Amino acid sequence: MRILMVYPQYPDTFWSFAHALRFIGKKASLPPMGLLTVAAMIPGEWEVKLVDTNFTALGDEEISWADYVFISAMTIQKDSAKKIIARCQELGRKVVAGGPLFTALTQEFPEVDHLVLNEAENTFPELLRDLRQGTLKRVYRSDRWADIAVSPVPRWDLINIKHYATMCVQYSRGCPFDCDFCDITVLYGRAPRAKPSANVITELEALYARGWRGTVFFVDDNFIGNKKLIKNELLPAVIGWMKKRKYPFTFLTQASINLAEDEELMRLMVKAGFDTVFVGIETPDETSLVECGKLHNTRSDLLANVKKLQAFGLQVQAGFIVGFDSDKHDIFNRISRFINESGIVASMVGLLNAPPGTKLYKRLISENRILKGSSGDNTDFSLNFLPKMDSAVLIEGYKKIIRDIYRPEAYYRRIRTFLRNYHLGRRLHVYLSKSHLQGVFMSFYKLGVRRGVRRHFWKLMIWTIFRKPRLMPEALTMAIYGAHFMRHFDTLPNERRG
Repeated sequence: MRILMVYPQYPDTFWSFAHALRFIGKKASLPPMGLLTVAAMIPGEWEVKLVDTNFTALGDEEISWADYVFISAMTIQKDSAKKIIARCQELGRKVVAGGPLFTALTQEFPEVDHLVLNEAENTFPELLRDLRQGTLKRVYRSDRWADIAVSPVPRWDLINIKHYATMCVQYSRGCPFDCDFCDITVLYGRAPRAKPSANVITELEALYARGWRGTVFFVDDNFIGNKKLIKNELLPAVIGWMKKRKYPFTFLTQASINLAEDEELMRLMVKAGFDTVFVGIETPDETSLVECGKLHNTRSDLLANVKKLQAFGLQVQAGFIVGFDSDKHDIFNRISRFINESGIVASMVGLLNAPPGTKLYKRLISENRILKGSSGDNTDFSLNFLPKMDSAVLIEGYKKIIRDIYRPEAYYRRIRTFLRNYHLGRRLHVYLSKSHLQGVFMSFYKLGVRRGVRRHFWKLMIWTIFRKPRLMPEALTMAIYGAHFMRHFDTLPNERRG
């Protein structure tokens, strides 16, 4: 059997970092971990190829080579997935599709030959059995949560890891919280399910053996969903492995803001090599937090918690949302002020959208307020429902936040705010790659010479040299991020674009 795995293209979004990747000579931010994990479940005697269309053109000859084309995608990749499926149909090749996009929006893909829904550990083995026997069904689904202890090590040999800025591992699935706008609990449940620590170490060892040195993203939607396991089992194992391997990786992950309430956990994470955490703050307005069910964000001072995370050695990236029914007209200034005062450099602000299956979607359907399906990108200046606030006012207020936080003056000032708050202990990671050196050179050239931010860039460099010289890598990285954010949100003055 010959299997072609195809990863659809991402549009240019906040998290694509498309404009920043050019600085370091990388082609994509993250590899297609889902497809690579499924590939590891395929019988060893079958031929498997993988094409990541984010940087590689998909040729007709590759589609024609395959007996089946496997596609996995997230909602934001829907348009690209549709085009790939249409091409396969034209060339007479059967498509097997799975992943969050197809699980959430099954009815939008009547043209797909075979759908493998929910978690692949449960549904993919059944498809493989039927594939061997020639008795394929159209839909494979499961109402059970998977035992992710049986999830295999991804097939890293199917890609060139040098094309990517960051590698991935997964420790757990599920989130104990139940925010009404989030589909994570719909897809993966509220009871976090974790892999044995030994499995995670095996996956880290596999990346190390492939020659990876750099950042590894723990893709868990809430890394600290089970604090006891994290503190007693996983982090001690990672700390020991990192020491043994002389600290080849740094880690980033996603977590809830209550991480700031557990000093022992923060210390262990930093000791293990974590230096960045993405947090869903959403809004400083407590009424809106209660409205969306994010009650854990109302139990402490959000600004103080951000600064505490930074002081413990964790850079905070964060998500914010406008468009809640409870939002008043002052919310735009409040969010801008919070972001700038907190020093959250990478702040993803989006308009509220209602993904299918969520509590929010069901409520808005009952209120006859849904306008269309969700695109998966809440930074594209569009809404998929009728808000309580006037739509034009809401969108203009959202644009004002973007202008306020991503104009060069504000952005570079926020970098300095973060560097003042941030406490860097002993650097564990000292590995310098060709891409790091390229990033230094390109940042000095593109930002220090050519781009309209050069005055702000040099001011930051001089300030960092004299005030925080050990944080020069962080300062340069954030300046490069800014090149992407300003281009993505179109906030750099037109006449000075390089």
